Amino acid sequence: MNIEQRNQLLSIVFGIIILVLGYFLYHAIVDPYEEVLEREQMTERVRHRMSNVRDALNQYKNRVGEGEFPPSDGGLDSLVQFLKTDSVMLAQGDSLFSELPPNTYDPDSIIYSPRPPHNRFEYALNDTLRPQIYLLEDPDSEDKIGSLEQTTMLNAASWE
Repeated sequence: MNIEQRNQLLSIVFGIIILVLGYFLYHAIVDPYEEVLEREQMTERVRHRMSNVRDALNQYKNRVGEGEFPPSDGGLDSLVQFLKTDSVMLAQGDSLFSELPPNTYDPDSIIYSPRPPHNRFEYALNDTLRPQIYLLEDPDSEDKIGSLEQTTMLNAASWE
């Protein structure tokens, strides 16, 4: 093998090595960034769904509860039952509680987080104060709506 053939062979080998290393470098930079974007989008979907639950709780309070939120025990189940049986909620539920894509409005799933493993939101009511106050929490994050101690936090989201 003469020097010219050896140089040509080394150029081809080094070119292939450069392409392979470039591929790995590209994915080492882009993949973590895409994961961050996906996590941010999921957080936005969870917060939007929690806002929908807050709106549904207020609809329940105004239409069924005679000024009171559902009780702590079975409160979210009562909310789902209200969304599935109330004529206004059946007619306008899609527009009142629109979901961010790829999710769609479903009264049965409104009380569950869109973040896998789709845990149920945690709901508690403090009915010893007037006005009644509630706490709605996402078990997979620090996000919450309301407070059990401060009436000024009624319907206030932690991220707003």
